[in-house]
Amino acid sequence: CFRSVSQHALGGVVEVNEGAESVLLPCIYSGTPPEDPFLIWTRSDLSPNSVHLRRENGDDLKNQNQRFRGRTSMNPDALDTGNFSLTLRKPEQDDGGNYSCSISDGREERNLKHIHLKVKAALIISINKCYIHVSVVCVKILAFMGPLKP
Repeated sequence: CFRSVSQHALGGVVEVNEGAESVLLPCIYSGTPPEDPFLIWTRSDLSPNSVHLRRENGDDLKNQNQRFRGRTSMNPDALDTGNFSLTLRKPEQDDGGNYSCSISDGREERNLKHIHLKVKAALIISINKCYIHVSVVCVKILAFMGPLKP
């Protein structure tokens, strides 16, 4: 059972550029954890909806959604410190969505934080070197020909 819970489900927006090294989804808990607690990060629009699960003896990722394999982590001492923040490495456009951070004892689950992650598309600018080269050659030819006559 949960005692002296001081943080209720709060919302927030986190923005990151696609391809960034990582993004931190914050979730801080200052209440007393239940006996045999585990932490759950989920995204309800996915199936399975599990993004990351942490038990007292470590991560339990057997039911983790495939799209997050090898890209999520939490502080090793998360259950001791109350810092349940999730690091997502190499965010992609499809990672954008609504994430929930919860704590549970297997009987009762308490939502602590809802985060909306916005992943901004990477802007790729490609300069065509041939076009630049041709433009320079045309300018040189026009300069050689002299001024244009009406």
